[in-house]
Amino acid sequence: MADNVVYVGNKPPMSYVLAVITLFNEGNKTVILKARGKAISTAVDVCELTRNRFLSELEVKEIKTGTEELPRREGGTINTSTIEITLSK
Repeated sequence: MADNVVYVGNKPPMSYVLAVITLFNEGNKTVILKARGKAISTAVDVCELTRNRFLSELEVKEIKTGTEELPRREGGTINTSTIEITLSK
């Protein structure tokens, strides 16, 4: 697990905003938000909240989208969308 990655899930967006701000305050030059499935919209919210309300000097350096195959309980796999947002100072 990388030191500058925030995995976005089911928590409220402000929890992840705090994690991003903490990572930048620790001296990281870039922070990566990673999410998949329904959490993608939360990751975008976290990015915009952080940039517009707290750290206005941040830039979105890169956005990667993709698909992961996840195992299903019943057997087989299911495709899930993913996103990686790289923020930099």
